[in-house]
Amino acid sequence: MTGAPTGAALLPRSDATLHRRIARSLAAVEEGHDLRTDAVPGWLAERSRAHRFEVGRIPFAALDGWYFDDHTGDLRHRTGRFFSIGGLSVTGATGPVPAWQQPIIDQPEIGILGILAREFDGVLHVLVQAKMEPGNPGLVQLSPTVQATRSNYTGAHAGAAVRFLEHFTAPDPARVIADVLQSEHGAWFHRKFNRNMLVETTADVPAHEDFRWLTLGQVAALLTRDTTVNMDARTVLSCLPAVAPGGPALRTDAGLASWLTARRSRHDLAATRIPLARVTGWERDEYALRRPDDRHFHVVAVDVRAGSREVPGWTQPLVAPRGDGLAAFVLRRFDGVPHLLAAAKLEPGLLHGAEVAPTVQTVPGLWTGEPEERRPPFLRTVLEALSGADGAGTPGTEVHHDVVHSEEGGRFLDALTRYVIVELDDERAPLVPPPGFCWVTPAQLSALTGQGRQVNVAARTLVAALVLGGRPDAR
Repeated sequence: MTGAPTGAALLPRSDATLHRRIARSLAAVEEGHDLRTDAVPGWLAERSRAHRFEVGRIPFAALDGWYFDDHTGDLRHRTGRFFSIGGLSVTGATGPVPAWQQPIIDQPEIGILGILAREFDGVLHVLVQAKMEPGNPGLVQLSPTVQATRSNYTGAHAGAAVRFLEHFTAPDPARVIADVLQSEHGAWFHRKFNRNMLVETTADVPAHEDFRWLTLGQVAALLTRDTTVNMDARTVLSCLPAVAPGGPALRTDAGLASWLTARRSRHDLAATRIPLARVTGWERDEYALRRPDDRHFHVVAVDVRAGSREVPGWTQPLVAPRGDGLAAFVLRRFDGVPHLLAAAKLEPGLLHGAEVAPTVQTVPGLWTGEPEERRPPFLRTVLEALSGADGAGTPGTEVHHDVVHSEEGGRFLDALTRYVIVELDDERAPLVPPPGFCWVTPAQLSALTGQGRQVNVAARTLVAALVLGGRPDAR
């Protein structure tokens, strides 16, 4: 073997300029190629007015193309595509409820969530879309360039082609910034993944009234506004590499991976698909599938009219949560280095059972009146810090990030979560965390997110805030 030239072009394994270019884009906060940041909400409102958008509750019998299977009871589409709602039987769970049954969304196909990037005047921009989703509060939010299920982008809906899809189906490998499979909500989806992509282009991209080029700094500012940036955009942005990826930590990266692997290996959670007709503890009437105690969520049906979508009208089921969620990271500094208290959270719909999650991820209303020993760890601490955020404050705590985002509007109706980062002093944050928890630096969490299927969707929203500057000293 001589090592003679082969004619193949060798490339650097990574873009040495990427962190610098991301940092420069993050610094451009007030104005981008197309819009000033303070003009974006007005643009979203204008795009909402420009099209006919209507969403209304309907009885299940009015669903067009959807039916409850006579044998299984599952709610399916006549094409066999898109998604279905079946049943799940869960045993071996930790916490006060070790076993239950529930409806679950089954969507085995992998969709594309893609954000296109391009430099203008030496500043990296991303192409965002004003997209309507039937479950979004306000309907129109900032979304990725492409947000499409496989059924949609292969034409199962017989609608118009997905705009800009060609940039993500066969991207130039040298222009890929990130391309990883990420999980969806493990409490509501059964082993659902999407391809999260950031792809750069140098080509001219045709202008369209529903799309705008914004800097990362502009998007970071918009992430601090309630219900403005949709879940799909947040999860893709979380895959960006942190600007400052190094630094010391309480655990090595290998030690962090070992902690998560051990948690996945030792759990006894078993989640088995069952027919929806066999799910106990739920009842169905004309308009909803629900629990008799009205807790957790409903499955409902809606009629949608959307002038800017590939199909202008359709009907579909949606999952409607009963109560707003809370996702919070507790932050503590060790020798001046910020660390986040991560949980290895077991969720029945996750492929590996557990992924890295925020310190607290729950619906607080579910625990009203419950004794402290039954409530999730740190829930009381976080709620006390939030209750004092607008007043005198809680001694030993500081709220760094506090914003309400909606979850995926294509499957969930008015699903709201309050996303929070709360810093605790040394007296309130344990040096040795409880079982199932681990101190990680924001940079470690960002790196883990980039590997795919390690960090859950709630934590990824907070990672996006951290990577894009929600806590500048915690990148």
